[in-house]
Amino acid sequence: MEARTHTFKANARAALADDNLRTALASAKGGFVAKRAGAVEAFPDFEALRERGAAIKDHTLANLDHYLARFTANVSERGGQVHYAGDDAAAREIILGICRDAGARRVIKSKTMAGEEISLNEALEREHELVETDLGEYIIQLAKEPPSHIIAPAVHKTRADITRLFDEHHHHRIDGPLRPAPELVAEARQVLRERFLEADVDISGANFLIADTGTVTLVTNEGNADLGTTLPRVHIVIAGIEKLVPGTEEASTMLRLLGRSATGQDMSAYTTFLTGARRPDDPDGPDEYHVVLLDNGRTGMLGNEFRSMLRCIRCGACMNHCPVYGAVGGHTYGWVYPGPMGQVLTPMFRGLDGTVDLPNACTLNGRCGSVCPVKIPLPDLIRHLRDWQFDAHLGHRTTRWALQAWGWVARRPRLYHPLARIGTRVLRWIGGRRGGAARRMPLAGGWTDARDLPLPSGTTFQAAWRAKRKEDA
Repeated sequence: MEARTHTFKANARAALADDNLRTALASAKGGFVAKRAGAVEAFPDFEALRERGAAIKDHTLANLDHYLARFTANVSERGGQVHYAGDDAAAREIILGICRDAGARRVIKSKTMAGEEISLNEALEREHELVETDLGEYIIQLAKEPPSHIIAPAVHKTRADITRLFDEHHHHRIDGPLRPAPELVAEARQVLRERFLEADVDISGANFLIADTGTVTLVTNEGNADLGTTLPRVHIVIAGIEKLVPGTEEASTMLRLLGRSATGQDMSAYTTFLTGARRPDDPDGPDEYHVVLLDNGRTGMLGNEFRSMLRCIRCGACMNHCPVYGAVGGHTYGWVYPGPMGQVLTPMFRGLDGTVDLPNACTLNGRCGSVCPVKIPLPDLIRHLRDWQFDAHLGHRTTRWALQAWGWVARRPRLYHPLARIGTRVLRWIGGRRGGAARRMPLAGGWTDARDLPLPSGTTFQAAWRAKRKEDA
């Protein structure tokens, strides 16, 4: 996937002007948020489960070399082969080499964000016939678009959009009637069923990698991954090295967190455990089994303050609760990982230079951190990135100068307090004329273009604090 992180502001302006996109996002967001809230409310020990999940991930990351070696040995013992890829180019070449050696003509693939991260589709389509088997991924493959959400890739598409795509690609017609969702799903199922039977190679991601047994855990709600890992003669798994957990008990904990956080389910419809290649007495399964473990910047994060980001289990809860993502959608962020998780992961994987706007596209309201199932302190990490950018003199010069000026004044209370009093009085005067809010404000056009700016009452925080303490006394 080509990165367009450097055009975030232009992408955001276009997204805010797209009424169709905003309709689709509004329709989906409420469902994600409400279902998660219901699932958490029905599970009183959810906070304790979050603590355990975070502890499991921290322990695994602290002993990652040990668990990598154990996982590799167990996969090999069960007839599989593990490949290590230091970066995206190495991972692509490993997977293409396996497909070439297998003489593959047709390749099927289930949803994998690691695959998106290494631009796998573009590489495969140059040599093979590739079909996505996840319904959302299949839709955006027809549309020639990247996913806009990590668990609902086509969340930006309305039913009318999908009807038009299916009419064009399945029936070679335009302007057909709007069709109900069950009919569209049945049509996709019929088309994809033939692809499962014809495929030579299947490629999947992995939700968790169990070190003690060499098992790959896959979670879906459609069963497409189960068909893909059963019918073709070669199966390739691609996953980041951070997906490891020690054993099945730890995997069970993570699965209980994943379903509730991602879709509001106690457990996803299909949870599959894959351990090695087909054995002589197995009724089905692949003859060849490969696991490609991707680094691509992850080991670098182990040694810095962003290490906790490697706990991420790719549930999407942070973006579902993010007001910025809810307004502009995933494509605005310009790369694989959108929303708060992407505001940290993308600069880590792609570098700070081309991702300056991402950490600043955040209100720091804290909702992402409060809903993360493994308690990643996302607001703190985003602030750390802003500090890094400032220290590296990245970003817009005017913004840096404004921050330097603010910092200089804020460190001098005798100057700061009178200036704050003058500022609040000016804003109070503006608010008094306009009902306590400003429709236009110098240097705040990004806010006032879409909403009024609430204005203070004319009292500084320090003055209000002193008055409150005096009243309490």
